[in-house]
Amino acid sequence: MQKKVSNPICSLPPNKGCEEVVILVKALPHVGQKRGETVCCAGLTRKREWRRQYPIHFRKLEDKKFRRWQWIKYDWISPGSGDKRKESRRVQEDTIIPAELMPPQDRYGFLEPILMPSTRVAIEHDMSLALVRPRESKFYWKKKTQDQIKLEAAAYKAAATQTSFLDPDLAEMTPCPYAFHFDWIDQEGARHKSTCDDWETSATFYRRQRELCSDEKALESMSTTFNEEYPKKGMAFVLGTHSRRLTQWLLVGVIRLDHNLQMGFGF
Repeated sequence: MQKKVSNPICSLPPNKGCEEVVILVKALPHVGQKRGETVCCAGLTRKREWRRQYPIHFRKLEDKKFRRWQWIKYDWISPGSGDKRKESRRVQEDTIIPAELMPPQDRYGFLEPILMPSTRVAIEHDMSLALVRPRESKFYWKKKTQDQIKLEAAAYKAAATQTSFLDPDLAEMTPCPYAFHFDWIDQEGARHKSTCDDWETSATFYRRQRELCSDEKALESMSTTFNEEYPKKGMAFVLGTHSRRLTQWLLVGVIRLDHNLQMGFGF
């Protein structure tokens, strides 16, 4: 009889572990005094269990960087008493292993079973992350003030200089000059106003600004995408609670999720 070989990485106490997650969210970078520039990510295990990965020093990951719809493996420890949300994991960044992308044709079938009608129902299930398909939505933007942009720029500059000689050089991030918002109605008819903290939404602005050589044209293009194309073909919001205000839900991800079972394309 062949002797069973244990996995030394996964043979860990209850407050530690290793897991495999498909990434659905990379929120906008946040700058804090203790950890510098970090990103909150979130995704699902193979069993469709929500997991939150925080704090991730994403721009320092180099060859360990990952994208939406990509499976990653990592070791984790408990986030400690500061975060009581059951889905939260403190990822050991040096253990991250990016793996394959989930094929577009598999995405609807994987996510459809975990769609929630509202955050109210998610709270009833003791969840701090939820995927909700809005019944109606309106995407819009507001230009930030110069003072807001200066404060963000100063924070990113400070974070870029908070490196040791072992860290890779980190270029200063340029704050997005616009804040993006959604007014939306959930499947139970409740209305919400949400600021979009999805990093990819801001990245979409910069990408289209370069392509179209105009802020105005980039914003018009985004309006077409989020007010016409996505709602028509299928869109879902990833929402997560604040670590210190568990009743406050934040919009952290905007996902293309087609209504048709045979289609499941993300951006």
